[in-house]
Amino acid sequence: MKIGLGQIRICWEDKKGSLRKAEQCMELLRERGTELFLLPEMSLTGFSMRTEYTKEQGETVELARELAGRYGMAVGIGWVKDAGERCENHYSLVTQEGALLDYAKLHPFRYGGETELFRGGKALPVCRLGDFRIGVQICYDLRFPEPFQILSREADLILVPANWPASRREHWDCLLRARAIENQVYAAGINCAGRMGRQYYSGDSGIYRPDGMYMTAGEKICIPGGCPEEILFCYEMECDVERYRSRFPMKEDRREDLYREYYAGGI
Repeated sequence: MKIGLGQIRICWEDKKGSLRKAEQCMELLRERGTELFLLPEMSLTGFSMRTEYTKEQGETVELARELAGRYGMAVGIGWVKDAGERCENHYSLVTQEGALLDYAKLHPFRYGGETELFRGGKALPVCRLGDFRIGVQICYDLRFPEPFQILSREADLILVPANWPASRREHWDCLLRARAIENQVYAAGINCAGRMGRQYYSGDSGIYRPDGMYMTAGEKICIPGGCPEEILFCYEMECDVERYRSRFPMKEDRREDLYREYYAGGI
C-alpha cells in the first residue's frame, strides 16, 4: 500500500485554509499513486478548545469523502463532534464510497484542558484497507498502552494522528517505538508542524516497524509555500506483521487472565 503522511502546519481555527492545504498535498500525492493520505489530529482547526467554533456533525467527513473521490485515495482526517453537553475528538478514515472507520479519542488531554470540554470515547474500531487492518489512537492516547494491546489482536497498523508539541518530542519518539515493539504492529505517527499560537510543533512524523525500526520514507516532499517543517512522507508498505510475529512469537506468552486479576485487585 502506498501511504502519505501529511505533516502540515494547520491553519489555526481556519477550516477553509487548512482544507486548501490538504488539497495541495493530495494533488502532489495523486501523481505518486498514493492510496491512503493521513492528516494530523483536529486536521482543519488545530488543537483548539474553542468548541463553539470547531464542533460539527460530520461536515469534515463529507468534505474528506469528496476529496477522496476527486483524488482517488482514502483519507484520514480529524474533527470535533458535537455530542451534546461535551464534544468528542474524532478521527475518521473515509473513501469515496463511504466511511471505513470512525474513532473517538479515549483519553482527553487533562493537562491541556480537553477534559473540561470533551468526553472520552468507548470503542476501538478496526477496518481493512488493502492488505492492512487498521486501528487508531489519537495523540495523548499514545501514553496508555492497554488499548494498543487490544487493537493489536486484530490490527496490523495503528495510526496515531497528533498535535504533539516539540517540548515533549522525546516522549513521542520513544512511545511510538515502544508501541510498535510491544504490540508487534506498524505504528504510524502523523503530527502537525510549525508554530501555532504559543506552541511549536517539530513534526517528527514517521512509521515504526513491528520490530521497532524506523522506516525510511521512500520520498519526502516539501510542501510548496509551507514552513520548513511541513513535509509529505511517502511510503510503500506490505503487510508482513504475521512474519514478524511467527519469527518472534512474544504475544503467545502474554498472560491476559493474570493481568485481569491484578486489575481486579485479586492478587
